[in-house]
Amino acid sequence: MDGGGSSDMTLAFELEALKQLAYPDAVFNDARQWSEYVGVVSEKPTYVVTNFTRKHRIRQDFFSGPRGRGDSLTNVKGQFDTDRHVFVGTSEEDAALAEEVDWEYLPLEDAAAAADWELGEPESPDTDETETRDDWP
Repeated sequence: MDGGGSSDMTLAFELEALKQLAYPDAVFNDARQWSEYVGVVSEKPTYVVTNFTRKHRIRQDFFSGPRGRGDSLTNVKGQFDTDRHVFVGTSEEDAALAEEVDWEYLPLEDAAAAADWELGEPESPDTDETETRDDWP
């Protein structure tokens, strides 16, 4: 996806949008190529977001935490001073929220088509069963 020629962008995904991507980890890695900061916002409890991002090996620059999505997006915009702040969501409610907090809204389907992201049930990243953990005795 081309961010209008500028990588000076903060990109926020609604958790429900990530759940509709076949490879959310690859999407995050791809988005980092043309975004300064990438994160997740959701009304769900923090542990739900954390569990999803850990399972899919997503390293986020920010997440919504215990506050609502509107407060989260407002705080992120204040913390990350980039030229653009884009919110990827899946509903009219997401679009209205983006407008309310002065973020650009991008429907997931449009983002996926522009960036060649595959929609579908998220697949767990490949893991090597013989892989050893360096934090394990």
